[in-house]
Amino acid sequence: MSGRDDVVAQAEEVLRANDRGGYTVPTAGLYPFQWNWDSCLTALGQSHFDEERAWREVETLFAHQWEDGMVPHIVFHEPSDGYFPGPEVWGTGRPTPTSGITQPPVAGFVVRRLFERARDRGLAEAKARALLGKVDAWHAWFYRHRDPRGEGLVALLHPWESGRDNSVDWDEPLARVPTEGVEPYTRRDTQHADPAHRPTKEQYDRYLWLLQRFRSLGWDATRLHDASPFQVVDPGFNAVLIRSCADLADLAEALGETGVAEANRARASAGLAALEGLWSEAHGQYLCRDRVSGELVVSSSVGGLLPVFAAVPRERAARIARTIERWGERVTYLVPSHDPDDPRYEPQRYWRGPVWLVVNYMIADGLARAGEREVAERVVSSSLALVARSGFAEYYDPVTAAPCGGRRFSWTAAMALELLAAQRGGALTPA
Repeated sequence: MSGRDDVVAQAEEVLRANDRGGYTVPTAGLYPFQWNWDSCLTALGQSHFDEERAWREVETLFAHQWEDGMVPHIVFHEPSDGYFPGPEVWGTGRPTPTSGITQPPVAGFVVRRLFERARDRGLAEAKARALLGKVDAWHAWFYRHRDPRGEGLVALLHPWESGRDNSVDWDEPLARVPTEGVEPYTRRDTQHADPAHRPTKEQYDRYLWLLQRFRSLGWDATRLHDASPFQVVDPGFNAVLIRSCADLADLAEALGETGVAEANRARASAGLAALEGLWSEAHGQYLCRDRVSGELVVSSSVGGLLPVFAAVPRERAARIARTIERWGERVTYLVPSHDPDDPRYEPQRYWRGPVWLVVNYMIADGLARAGEREVAERVVSSSLALVARSGFAEYYDPVTAAPCGGRRFSWTAAMALELLAAQRGGALTPA
């Protein structure tokens, strides 16, 4: 791609092409349904050229919220045999089929950002008021069902919930998940993308074992936590939840909903305090905790850098910035999804090394808010250089910029629009 205007035009074209009316698919073929955090982050890009459509993206997702407050990670709006596991495997019994697990709860952050920068204030207030209670219910669901001992941090019960499906972070806790008894299956992802870039068959067997276990329990959230052999407290996931709680509290205050504001402010405060128990000075970042063993997982991934997206102490943000600079000495483009010095790092395999623009966006936002603007600007520049060189790929090799995974990817296009707007406005945290 050449100039800024070309990138904007092509990003908008990708978002329009992947638009299915009330929701946007991540990319045609590989991901033919509505994904939770993809959809929310895609709405940020849509807001630059169609505010009403951006609000509808989030509304459509929350229209399929479960009665207990959970928002599923996939909504199967239309039949398609291009993706596995499909609705018949999940067996959740919803009126519109959905998966039975969730994803990073970025909606609170997104709704506040859409509201604060809206040009149509009347539309924004009406939409934000309608979504406020739904996002709050989702937050409450997390602490009710994924933090049973009131620690202030929630656990993932399936790697897919993290959004970082095959991260090195999960290798040790996932190893205790059996592979025996998994029903026969045929993967679809490797028909659309290079198998060398995707999770392995052994990992997929364990993913499916967990799915089958939860399905056998009728997707009862009151039983899943203790029944899962995979319980991981991910600092990145929790940072997204903490930031969304804090942002929802600010939005609720602006709308005069003091009860929602107080509840979410308390959740964010407790989460930030508990997050300190995951800090590793030796690694210069936060680490996951395996809730089953009680031990920290020694794995330096981008998940441990993401807490800068929340209001962590400035000294923590500064150390994270230095860690990113150190990683940057080994790669051409920031931020790799795993420490390049780790022998488990793989520069083209999904979440074990490649760069993802959505993570870069959140890291840059957090760094800028913490005063680490120089590193934030490096992250933004790297992101836009990848798009200019390799288009709107799902993810990228951090050394060669080779496009990996799906092409013409919605949230990559959306993030390009977000980052260009931030640069143009002279701020990495656009209002």
